[in-house]
Amino acid sequence: MGSIFEKIEEAIKELLIGWIESNLTNMFTDVNDKVGTIAAEVGRTPSAWNSGIYNMIRGLSENVIVPIAGIIITFVLCYELISMITEKNNMHDMDTWMFFKWFFKAAVAIYLVTNTFDIVMAVFDIGQNVVAGAAGVIHGSTSIDIQSTLDQMRVGMEAMGIGELLGLSIETLLISLCLKIMTIDFTSGNYQSNYT
Repeated sequence: MGSIFEKIEEAIKELLIGWIESNLTNMFTDVNDKVGTIAAEVGRTPSAWNSGIYNMIRGLSENVIVPIAGIIITFVLCYELISMITEKNNMHDMDTWMFFKWFFKAAVAIYLVTNTFDIVMAVFDIGQNVVAGAAGVIHGSTSIDIQSTLDQMRVGMEAMGIGELLGLSIETLLISLCLKIMTIDFTSGNYQSNYT
């Protein structure tokens, strides 16, 4: 009679181990697939990601933000020039070097404001080059060998009881489900950004 219960227990354990291995295989396959596409998605420039939004932001930068920043810089530079002149006793103690310093500050401020968008895009280009350079390394070093990993885990799972295997199977099912939801969310967000 004891051998029947042992056979039933063994069958339940094999069923749970198979379920866990199926969940893990799906998770590892998804991870291997997504690691390859992450570098391509992260390495996209803003104009390649969504050209409509990129052109709108560029237009706002050039037509709204730069003029407002120009007005603010004009106010600050005029205020600094007036305070610099009045500070030196109405030009009685004048040093010509302070005008050169003021012109240099004005030139740097104007250059930075007029080229802010280009500077931001240069930062994006540097990031894209770093991601593109690391894409091969990332894909090669993070690829999971599914079969050897499952073989190593199977040894540990065979030593577990039915309760532990049931808990582990539910955990792997939930994690696999969460990965699927994140993949769907990421994919739908990516399609929305491409078609809006």
